[in-house]
Amino acid sequence: MEKPRPRFRRPTLDEQQVLDQLEVRLITPEEQARFDALLVEHHYLHSALAVGEQMRYVATFEGQWLGLALWAAAALHLRGRDQYIGWSEEQRRTRLPLVCNNTRLLILPECHYPNLVSRLMKRMLARLSEDWQARWKHPIALVETFVDPQLFQGTAYKVSGWSKLGATAGFGRNGDGEGQDYYVAHGRPKQLWVKALTPGALKQLCAPTLPEAWAVVEEKAAPRCRAKVPQIRSLLEHLRALPEFRRKQSLAYPLSGLLALVAMATVCGVVRGQRDLAAFARTLSQGQLRALNFRQDRRTRRIRCPDETTFHRVLTGVQAGLLERALLAWQEQLLGPAPDTVIIVDGKKLRHAQGVELVSAIGAQSGRWLGTVCTEAESNEIPAARALLQKVDVVGKTVLADALHTQLETAQQILFEGGGDFIFTVKDNQKTLHLTLAKLLTEQPFSPSADAADASLPTGAQSWSPRNPGAPEPGDDPADGLLSGSPADRQTAPACAPQG
Repeated sequence: MEKPRPRFRRPTLDEQQVLDQLEVRLITPEEQARFDALLVEHHYLHSALAVGEQMRYVATFEGQWLGLALWAAAALHLRGRDQYIGWSEEQRRTRLPLVCNNTRLLILPECHYPNLVSRLMKRMLARLSEDWQARWKHPIALVETFVDPQLFQGTAYKVSGWSKLGATAGFGRNGDGEGQDYYVAHGRPKQLWVKALTPGALKQLCAPTLPEAWAVVEEKAAPRCRAKVPQIRSLLEHLRALPEFRRKQSLAYPLSGLLALVAMATVCGVVRGQRDLAAFARTLSQGQLRALNFRQDRRTRRIRCPDETTFHRVLTGVQAGLLERALLAWQEQLLGPAPDTVIIVDGKKLRHAQGVELVSAIGAQSGRWLGTVCTEAESNEIPAARALLQKVDVVGKTVLADALHTQLETAQQILFEGGGDFIFTVKDNQKTLHLTLAKLLTEQPFSPSADAADASLPTGAQSWSPRNPGAPEPGDDPADGLLSGSPADRQTAPACAPQG
């Protein structure tokens, strides 16, 4: 049986005065207890629970509270909304904070004036994105809400410009208290309503790149593992050779599985240590955890996730050299031999690990990681870079490094021992070397003929002056102390380089 529609009634003069002087504002922290208590008492759901980012508004007239509205994080999965926007699964995951949900809307008893709800909604939507930006450091592009059709018709949303997308599937979000969320059927589908707050919001939400003001939400998005089970297993094959160093009581999480998880987290951008590693582990699916050979909890029948202490023990005890070789072998299996002819050597201090500094080699063309060495205590990047270059194949390649590594011993190692070339930076504060190079380039002639500036000689003539019989002429084999670009000369030339 269709519900009878309420008769339209114009506001009285007193009610119109309330509408004209209506104020909509955010509540203060001291008012939240009162706000939540009124929702629990008068809202049909009898709950003020909200998840994630949230905002609370109150409509007042001369200090009297007339209506309440609670906004919170959007629903994680809504087929109708996601199809309406047209974004991909990964876009939904990283851009969902640009959507918020009107989870509660309440007009207090004895305050049901005509047009009050639509007036309240208009005032809120006009300021919602700006308020969200001030509080949560990003704007809002789209709003959503659910309406129970057994109790309401959604008229206030309709007259405020919202669009009804249809009914939900009748599931509600729940959790197991251990970071794993899931959905349970409640058997009461709701109407789904949405409204874009800016023109072109739908097109921008599913665009390859977000507008600059919106892109901050993607930067804050938590990393998530997208590796498939076969990819995980291929990494495990390379890590199984690492020796186990923990007690048997700690083997609920095999070493190979933990190290594979750390490697995947690093690829996904996790850089802050064991706390973020534990949070990343909780985002893995049961299939991914099973592929890592983690054990099942006997009580819940779900595969458990390692905690912070587990990661701490592994990271402080694993043999770094063996792990590096295993990861490099896995990388080569996936990508093939490195094609780079230019290698960049650079050192970085770890932002979230006090006193730890790493020197790494990266392929300039492919961006591929080629190895890393940690600087020793009371030392610096220079000896660490030399240790790294002993492990990296530089034959026929060019090594680039900053001014810190412009050292004679490093140049000799690359040129004579490694069989490569180098391009080093020289700065003004390296006065002796800088002056030597300046003289070479500006004060000394560089010509095939020593008499190139002598205009008295005929064209093509070459003058020979007395010289040391042992000094080489152009085209002769290099003598001791001179550098040659040929690989053969590199193998026979003594280990010395120009001073400076």
